Amino acid sequence: MPVIQSLRALEILDSRGRPTVQATCALSDGATATVSVPSGRSTGTAEALELRDGDPRRYGGLGCRKAVENVNRVIAPALLDAQIADQPDLDERLLDLDDTPNKSRLGANAILAASLVFARAHARQRGVPLYRHFADLLGIEPKLPGLTINLFSGGKHAEGQVAIQDVLIAPQTATIADGLAMMYAIYQAAAVLIKEKYGMRALTADEGGLAPPALDDETLLADAVAAIERAGYRPGEDAKLALDVASSHFYRDGAYYLQGQILSGGEMVDLLLDWSRRYPLVSIEDGLAEEDWLHWSALCLRMEGTRVLGDDLLCTNPARIRRAIEMKAANALLLKVNQIGTLSEAAAAYRLARSDGWDVVISARSGETEDNWLADLAVGWAGDYIKVGSITQSERLAKYNRLLEIEEERTSFPHLTGIGS
Repeated sequence: MPVIQSLRALEILDSRGRPTVQATCALSDGATATVSVPSGRSTGTAEALELRDGDPRRYGGLGCRKAVENVNRVIAPALLDAQIADQPDLDERLLDLDDTPNKSRLGANAILAASLVFARAHARQRGVPLYRHFADLLGIEPKLPGLTINLFSGGKHAEGQVAIQDVLIAPQTATIADGLAMMYAIYQAAAVLIKEKYGMRALTADEGGLAPPALDDETLLADAVAAIERAGYRPGEDAKLALDVASSHFYRDGAYYLQGQILSGGEMVDLLLDWSRRYPLVSIEDGLAEEDWLHWSALCLRMEGTRVLGDDLLCTNPARIRRAIEMKAANALLLKVNQIGTLSEAAAAYRLARSDGWDVVISARSGETEDNWLADLAVGWAGDYIKVGSITQSERLAKYNRLLEIEEERTSFPHLTGIGS
């Protein structure tokens, strides 16, 4: 039974230069681990609270010293030398310490850091890869996910030159290695295309996607298809598209302000259905605003062959997932562990989504670090897809490179149990 010997936290910087939380945990047998937690920019209103200092003189109020202090002075003293039965036991202790509905006392960033670092330390104590440890938490077999990789970005990730947030490529390949090689070719073709079409060099957004000044949102879809073709691949066969609309960010007073138009909920549904018929889309994420429940149900009822994927709608929150199941408002979950705060709560959200036959996409955040635990989570929890970002920034590549390691381990060296855990 694991016994926590030490637990400490540190304020570090994420990929946007903003503070986040890193934690290090040592168990009594010497197993030690460090974890860094991500931070979102496009956030749903139902997400657990990410605790920030609020001091405008330091990082514009975004400092995380309060969250770090909560790990060091509240969480650690309560856990040191205690025998922890398992991950649910650890997470229940964390939730009892916070005792608020949205983690507002200690902060979801502090709580998640403690939850994740214990999991990694426990995996090392067991001598198993982190993805195997994650799989054992759910009692399932690991599986490599499909890829959805940012090509073009808009919305909050790119300062709003278009309203929709991301157009992603979903390589239809048998391996991670082949998918990344395909994406490289498509990305380079897209960089040439936007240079020719917009006179723009390859400037990137928060998650590494290209951010051309397209005249309207649909143009990004057409440009993505053109980039696939320029790279020598067949749209809809070799590579498909995924779309993150992030509609809550251009929704107000019951209407959607998109492409110079003011659309009703019904008109927004019609537009999304039209795009799904004319472009090779595997999924549409947050096609409607997070509280526009009735139109989510209308979209899900009418959509064929394209996942209706909930992010801001669901916030990895079992209560919202349960409502979506009852209303038939979605058929896929975008799972972000920091939206809910602990591994155990995220596991409950996962189980609930799977119980209704939903697909699950394991997702990073716009503010990431070089930590690669998300790749292990996507494999361990048998994600249908992983959504990390593009292929141009180290905090994204850390996850892709870890997937390559896991793929090699599982295909070429299945007898190995512990590399890179």
